[in-house]
Amino acid sequence: MKKSVYSIVLMDEVVDAIDELAVRQGTSRSNLINQILAQHVCCLTPEMQMQSVFAVMEEQMNRLFRIEAQASEYMLSMHSALRYKYRPSLKYSVELMREPTKQQLGWLKISCRTQSKALLIAMDDFFRFWISMEKSAYPIYGDISGMYSLAPGRMIRCLLRNDGQTSEETGDAISRYIGRFDELIQMYFSGMQEGIPVEILKEETAEKFNQSKTEVLL
Repeated sequence: MKKSVYSIVLMDEVVDAIDELAVRQGTSRSNLINQILAQHVCCLTPEMQMQSVFAVMEEQMNRLFRIEAQASEYMLSMHSALRYKYRPSLKYSVELMREPTKQQLGWLKISCRTQSKALLIAMDDFFRFWISMEKSAYPIYGDISGMYSLAPGRMIRCLLRNDGQTSEETGDAISRYIGRFDELIQMYFSGMQEGIPVEILKEETAEKFNQSKTEVLL
């Protein structure tokens, strides 16, 4: 949405109250005033759209994941415990762009908190395997620059924009994606814990992936 600069006259007491509230919400004075006015005149702001996405996600994921208090109005994070030695934490962070591009609406960041080098190596191998499955299922992903990036124990994936989706549908699609990913990575590492060979685990994971893949591109 386009923004312009306007000059308005406000009472000092009102500005002080706005500034105090903006600090508590982690936003700027201008952005908070914009949101308040938008709510009053029933105008949908990008922040409202993002909160609508996150509200759907919280409702759907609250029973399966531990939702983290939001550090930013642009981000929602959640955790699950990996069914593997010492139950390391898996963190899923969804970060949305205030002004999505023609192609992208944000990022999904998945990371594993562990000091185990063996687990980090296995996690990176799973991330690469997951990327290969997605690219095989959805060849368009291979044509998108920066679709994926990897670091030790971490994968960042673009969330693609679908102009036909409402905020609620976007929240539902992201929730289903994270739920499917978590289900399959849990199955994979639980099998590793039991000593099942990696080749067999990959075959079983690929079979489950293909059974549950959706036509919704994210």
